[in-house]
Amino acid sequence: MKLTDLCSAAGIALTESGEATVTGFAIDHRKVAPGTVFGAFRGAKFNGEDFIAAAIEAGAVAVVAAPDATVEGAIHFADAEPRRLFARLAAQFFTPVPPTLVAVTGTNGKTSTVELTRQIWRMAGIRAASIGTLGVTTSDETVSTGLTTPDIVTFLGNLSGLAREGVTHVAYEASSHGLSQFRIEGPRVAAGAFTNLSRDHLDYHATMDEYFAAKMRLFDEVVVDGGTAVVWADDAWSDKAIEHAAKRGLKLFTVGTKGEHIRLIGRTPGGLGQKLEIEYAGTNHTIDLPLIGAYQAANSLVAAGLVLATGGEAHATFDALKRLQTVRGRIERAAITPSGAPVYVDYAHTPDALEAAIAALRPHVAGRLIVVFGAGGDRDTGKRPEMGKVAADGADLAIVTDDNPRGEDPAAIRSMVLAGMQDRGREIGDRREAIGAAVGEAGAGDIVLIAGKGHEQGQIIGSGADVRVLPFDDVTVAREMAGALGR
Repeated sequence: MKLTDLCSAAGIALTESGEATVTGFAIDHRKVAPGTVFGAFRGAKFNGEDFIAAAIEAGAVAVVAAPDATVEGAIHFADAEPRRLFARLAAQFFTPVPPTLVAVTGTNGKTSTVELTRQIWRMAGIRAASIGTLGVTTSDETVSTGLTTPDIVTFLGNLSGLAREGVTHVAYEASSHGLSQFRIEGPRVAAGAFTNLSRDHLDYHATMDEYFAAKMRLFDEVVVDGGTAVVWADDAWSDKAIEHAAKRGLKLFTVGTKGEHIRLIGRTPGGLGQKLEIEYAGTNHTIDLPLIGAYQAANSLVAAGLVLATGGEAHATFDALKRLQTVRGRIERAAITPSGAPVYVDYAHTPDALEAAIAALRPHVAGRLIVVFGAGGDRDTGKRPEMGKVAADGADLAIVTDDNPRGEDPAAIRSMVLAGMQDRGREIGDRREAIGAAVGEAGAGDIVLIAGKGHEQGQIIGSGADVRVLPFDDVTVAREMAGALGR
């Protein structure tokens, strides 16, 4: 594709000769080949402008960078928001993309909502995929990307690859990092969803208002003009999200007990799921949802809202809710101990998410709820005592352990968590040992919740050049510990 044609498609004026052929896009100078458009961005750890000369030497024909960057020997696309301009150009190169795209933002529930949306589409006979924390998931396979929102080149490349495989519908996670760094720009997004907002990532965003503003770029800029905003109406931040959507002129589709489109009338916990009573378009529906917890009911109904907002048929959509499958690491039953106590694994790593996971399991507990959890290193430190308080208040036995300590002293992290527990927690630093203690102590009627890592396959130790990822899977360890008790 000629550079001049690329600019024309993106609606960008080209003041220099654009006869060069564009062969690809890269934000890593080591991936530059002849014909590449290189994105040189200033980041918290690295400055991409330091590698402009190397990228040009490797064959970059154009560089997207800030106006004051030095670019010699290639066309300089200068912009105060170079990430946004880069995405705009790259979106014209990575084609085709699936015609129906939806995105989900919020603190908790993004992963479940996009995957449940994919499942509903699949049950309607649609070739669909989800992209997010679990990777790229289709009906055929899952490929891990390692990030909630991958870089823009990977994201657009994935979309184009899916389209070439016949996928027509994609639901993807829109994290605050991804939105603020313009990693999901370009393609037409038909609908966006807001799940909830609670404390997280305040090591990156200065305040909750700044964090929320980053989320709202989904409604303010990313969803296409005339698109739909699906909002879980029962969150403390929902009204503000609705205001953003209304100001933009998006169609509103609200969900929840306060929802005007899908209204949740009643919810009754059951053995391995729950019964939902909902109203939609003047008709009541009863849904036996095979997922545990109020927040999974919320995720499922938001997913249904996204499907309906993009042309889904109501009867088929609500029928599909009855056949949804558990999302990996989200209240996933990992094992049952010889005493009959089920062991669940969940990704909850914020105070709000931990509280929701505990609340999801509490109605099913006849004896004690035993919770194993920790807090990640090199992340927002303020949430640690809050998580400790949530666990101490909600669990009958709370065990504090390590969870991706990264570059921090694990004992110091645990101490901050324990500070919020007022001597109501037990400390076992080694995560395997902590899981073993919880599983070993669980008796008949008890339930064990292992929170924090969910689907993750490793424990992150150290940082920078000294970082190590030690193999660790909560589900596997829980099964091993339960199995050892039966021998």
